[in-house]
Amino acid sequence: MLRLIGKALCACGHKAFFFDPVERDEMESVATGWMWAAFAAVVLMMLFIDLYVVGGGRRHAVSFREAATWSVVWVGVSMSFAAGLWWVLDGQIGRELANERTLEFVTGYLIEKSLAVDNIFVWLMLFGYFAIPAELQKRVLIYGVIGAIVLRTIMIFAGAWLIEQFHWVLYLFGAFLLVTGVRMAWFAGHSPDLEKNPVLRWIRSHIKVTTQLEGERFFVLRNGVRHATPLLLVLVLVELSDVVFAVDSIPAIFAITTDPFIVLTSNVFAILGLRAMYFLLAGMADRFPLLKYGLAAVLVFIGAKMMLMDLFKIPVWLSLLVVATLIGGSVWLSLRRTARGTVR
Repeated sequence: MLRLIGKALCACGHKAFFFDPVERDEMESVATGWMWAAFAAVVLMMLFIDLYVVGGGRRHAVSFREAATWSVVWVGVSMSFAAGLWWVLDGQIGRELANERTLEFVTGYLIEKSLAVDNIFVWLMLFGYFAIPAELQKRVLIYGVIGAIVLRTIMIFAGAWLIEQFHWVLYLFGAFLLVTGVRMAWFAGHSPDLEKNPVLRWIRSHIKVTTQLEGERFFVLRNGVRHATPLLLVLVLVELSDVVFAVDSIPAIFAITTDPFIVLTSNVFAILGLRAMYFLLAGMADRFPLLKYGLAAVLVFIGAKMMLMDLFKIPVWLSLLVVATLIGGSVWLSLRRTARGTVR
């Protein structure tokens, strides 16, 4: 699918989707047909490894050590892709633009990774609410990651098309991120009531659902009637949560660059490591009570950046520094706070 998209872009003359309205007509997208093909090949290979090699595809609870190891692997693969991207662009378009595009990729990757933490908190709540044991969570998250990749690919190219046609859409994205950041900070200490979730209530009113889990199965037959299991309900809500968070994170990366290749690659590489990051943070999420405020501050900063784009262009390196400082600072303050609570 990605290869076909890449060919379509090539057929259109590699028309650019750059952030600066002056530069859009003068510069071309970094994507070429073989670059899209190489990216698709890497993604498919890593998905195959995640599905069939990691843990041998068997049902098991992912340990902290396994999650930490694979988290390092995913980050390493992403940074290797960034290095390869720089090497290719350095030979094709020059050192200065290679540095800029690679920095955009790294910044977009960090933003997506950071905002995904809030998604992980929601997953923890869902698995806890439905009492899903650790050994069954892996399958739900695998489908969740695949669904997220397909969904975000569609949303990113739709967003890129909108920005190409209507530059003012960036202002709407910026305003939306500002409001979302404020709302996130305001409701940071609130937990949603899943019993009132309209999607969950609709499913339960239209589909028969078993009261107990049936292993890794999403459906079972009872007296000739197909029943959904609680695992299916969790999968639906996991996919729905990614739709909600994609609406936040994708506009945030468009604030860094509107080149769909950079936006998509940074997004997908961050998603590929999301399952390992979930199991890594699952046992210590309560140690980061202030992280949501840091994420909210990131959204507010990026929203303001987009709103001011035609008045003052914030350099990509400065955006990376601000995002890293906000996330790192909220993590550091959270650990200090929890450490003091432990001492007391």
